[in-house]
Amino acid sequence: MTIGPTGSGKISLARQMARSALALDLDSFGPDVVAKTKLCLLDFLSCAFEAGQHPWSRQAVAIAQGGGGATIVGTSQLSSPADAAFANAVMGHGLVREDMHAASIAHHGVVIWPTLLALSEQAPLPGARLLAAAIIGYETGARVGRALLTSDLARLHRPTGLVAPPGAALAGSFALGLPEDAATSAIAIAANTSSGLNEWPHAGGSDMYFHPGFAASNAIKAIGLAAAGAFGSETILEGEAGLFAAYRRQAAPDSIRLFPDGDCEIMAVYNKPVPACNFAQTAAQAALRVSHEIAGTDEIDRVVIRAPDAAVRYPGCDSIGPYRNALQAKMSIPFSVAATLARGEIEDENYSELDDAEIMRLVAITDLKADPGFTVAFPGKQGADVTVQLRSGRTIQHALPDVIAATPSEIRARFRAAAARVLGVDRAHRLQQLIDDCEQLGNAGAIAAQCRLETERVLRSAS
Repeated sequence: MTIGPTGSGKISLARQMARSALALDLDSFGPDVVAKTKLCLLDFLSCAFEAGQHPWSRQAVAIAQGGGGATIVGTSQLSSPADAAFANAVMGHGLVREDMHAASIAHHGVVIWPTLLALSEQAPLPGARLLAAAIIGYETGARVGRALLTSDLARLHRPTGLVAPPGAALAGSFALGLPEDAATSAIAIAANTSSGLNEWPHAGGSDMYFHPGFAASNAIKAIGLAAAGAFGSETILEGEAGLFAAYRRQAAPDSIRLFPDGDCEIMAVYNKPVPACNFAQTAAQAALRVSHEIAGTDEIDRVVIRAPDAAVRYPGCDSIGPYRNALQAKMSIPFSVAATLARGEIEDENYSELDDAEIMRLVAITDLKADPGFTVAFPGKQGADVTVQLRSGRTIQHALPDVIAATPSEIRARFRAAAARVLGVDRAHRLQQLIDDCEQLGNAGAIAAQCRLETERVLRSAS
């Protein structure tokens, strides 16, 4: 048994997680878990392809230093692993349609996949090991997040920035085959970089898009430092000045077990159906059902939305405007519901007209309330209720006990469409095949290389 810094003989939380994770392989997980992991990779890449020309994506690519060997998705640019991970994370987050883990209020995929894709081009990495590493990364960040996050903490600090860096660091350590000591140090060093403030919903800034970029870039650096022999503070999670003391202001749990009873946190991740805040999804879906029962929004006199307390209290979710940009509207539950009622659909175009008179009228007559039943059910379920009172006195109500996630067929369809627009149909098909057959790949770097705008000769040599 490794003796911790206190000499008590107790194994640190970081070492507990590193030790249990490094003993696994892809055979440790069932076929449903492996299939879900591949879907998450497809969904991440589809978001990155779609958001490649957004301003924040172009800004992240512009600051990436050339001369490295890591692919920036949808470009011909090669960069350092850290810079490529930063740019790819920003692009993957750029639509606000990234995958979601409700219990940790975090988006782990936009940190884990950029980290692993960058590392896969630095050293031969079998596809089976890539998939297992990703499962471990989701698990680690999600378990830490379950223990750490509260709605009060999430009002101030971005959960993705707090808990995804340690998860990505352990994922990358597993992928590269680092020993236990180095993996423990990688977790510790990455946890030192946990950050991200939630002022952006109030100020209208674009800070949010860059949070996963910093997390992925810092995870790459933490892994590199640990591999080079750097020694991280082993009690970084539970120590008197560790992550729990600093952010939650209370002691960490005695143990954070990975995969307890065979449960995998990636199976609790859902893929968003539309590009908007996680907490706006279910309410918008309920509003869509309401819209089918009204002739026009001019009939509406009042709208009441009920949702979990965590949704109502998350920064920006209760905003009634004015909206400086689409991001503020995508965060707002009242705007998402009003736009759905006005347009009779849930699409990205719902957020294109921020000063639409009828949408803003509906926002102004909307009340957003925390519902005790939905609050108790969260995070296991993320319900919402939309009740519309018409001028005639008639009431229309639709409630959903949980969000309706994008289906595998929908995820695959939007991946094919997004990848084909950037790479062409043949290359997009080849990329999907590589991911579908990932566990058979001798070198998973072929996936990242296929995302690059390059000549077929270079792509063939990479695979």
